[in-house]
Amino acid sequence: MGNTVHTITKEAFDKFKAWLISEERESGTIQKYLRDLRAFSVWLNGGELVKEAVLGWKEHLLKKGYKPVTVNSMLAAINTYCRFAELCIKVKFLRIQRRLFQNESRNLKKEEYDRLIAAAEKSGKERLALLLETIGATGIRVSEVKYITVEALKAGRADVSLKGKIRTIILPNKLCRKLLKYAKKRKIASGEVFITKSGKGISRKQIWAEMKAICKEAGVEASKVFPHNLRHLFARIYYKVTRDVAKLADLLGHSSIETTRIYLLSTGEEHARQLEGLGLVR
Repeated sequence: MGNTVHTITKEAFDKFKAWLISEERESGTIQKYLRDLRAFSVWLNGGELVKEAVLGWKEHLLKKGYKPVTVNSMLAAINTYCRFAELCIKVKFLRIQRRLFQNESRNLKKEEYDRLIAAAEKSGKERLALLLETIGATGIRVSEVKYITVEALKAGRADVSLKGKIRTIILPNKLCRKLLKYAKKRKIASGEVFITKSGKGISRKQIWAEMKAICKEAGVEASKVFPHNLRHLFARIYYKVTRDVAKLADLLGHSSIETTRIYLLSTGEEHARQLEGLGLVR
């Protein structure tokens, strides 16, 4: 593309979408990048895409009260688009002090996880109960649920492909037995286990909605219940047992241990207890 004057046209937008797909980006990432690019395009109002414009967008977001982490994620979308369009534009992210504590309102506890599963079972939502257990017991991403197949359960492991990388997820024996029993009952002889009545793989949106719907009955705050939080729960419990952050990073499919460390942040409440236990106040 690389024209001297660049505006974001519908054609460029469509080509960017196709490029993201060819780069094997996750569907959630693609949707977010397109949404952020669309918002920037509306703000740009047909203007030329130059670095000054992206800096203006950055300033606009800050004045609108967006959190720094949100501003950075939206800038990432624009920087990626500029790379795709072969534009020599890259705006620096806001510098954010490393977070020391996890937000208590989003910290899903093991007992709350157990209550969610029990509530799903009580409501006759067997698929949801097993889905909660599967994500919780393996730490997989919601986009990786499709790799939980009858064949994978029989083998005791699932090969997950993401961004050109393949990693093997070991499936606990007890989980395999439960899911194979469920598949047999639902007459699922091969392929994905978590499917809709029409036989299609259950979508991210439906998984999210079903999890939110069970919160009230389980007595768990809805702000704590979403697929990725089960992944965080898995990470915290695995690390508590093994204290092996490097192996945990491999299990989660992280290319950087620093990403894994974010999953292991303690809450302010836990930190306060740790400080009390130091015995440094007489």
